[in-house]
Amino acid sequence: MAVQVLSEAQRRKWDSSDDQLFYAEPRFVQHLDEAFRARLTALYRERIPAKAVVLDLMSSWVSHLPDDVIYERVIGHGLNEKELAANKRLDSHWLQNLNLNQEIPLKSESVDAVLIVAGWQYLQYPEAIASELLRITRPGGQLIVSFSNRMFFTKAPQVWADGSDRDHLTYVAEVLMAQGWPKPEIVAEETRAVGWKGLVGGKGDPFFSVIATKAS
Repeated sequence: MAVQVLSEAQRRKWDSSDDQLFYAEPRFVQHLDEAFRARLTALYRERIPAKAVVLDLMSSWVSHLPDDVIYERVIGHGLNEKELAANKRLDSHWLQNLNLNQEIPLKSESVDAVLIVAGWQYLQYPEAIASELLRITRPGGQLIVSFSNRMFFTKAPQVWADGSDRDHLTYVAEVLMAQGWPKPEIVAEETRAVGWKGLVGGKGDPFFSVIATKAS
């Protein structure tokens, strides 16, 4: 049983319609800028060992993993079949609305790394998800939750819509620790824009990541 952190009010969204309908049409666009994506791929290169079994939860048509690293298996999950089918890094995938069903259909201690990119902010029951991710992650495995300051505002629960960047980091860490994850590492960085904007000091999307490692 997951330890509850949020109140019912904090779980509410402006748009309470079925998430499956909102994501029914594929979005073959980048939701985060090039600077953020480069930083994310560098983080994955540093943290995820080759030959790992990777779960890309709440994925889309890209997974941001390094192209030159071979993993044992990359499993994808999301809400749009066309986006997941177009993701060349995925060896398999499934569709599931995590706001309706939080049970993840994977065996206990079967995954080395779980990735969530710009997805946590849409979870209405993150406690149950964090508990399930602890179950399926192998001892010593990692959960990497990354995000910036962008969101579909009407689909974000109130806890996220009302919070600052610092609040978001604290909130993710609090939910994870309540379910038994050790205290996570927090990454909060500015990025430099790619191209001429970066050369004159322009900033890219801010980069935030909460990284938890399951106890051995």
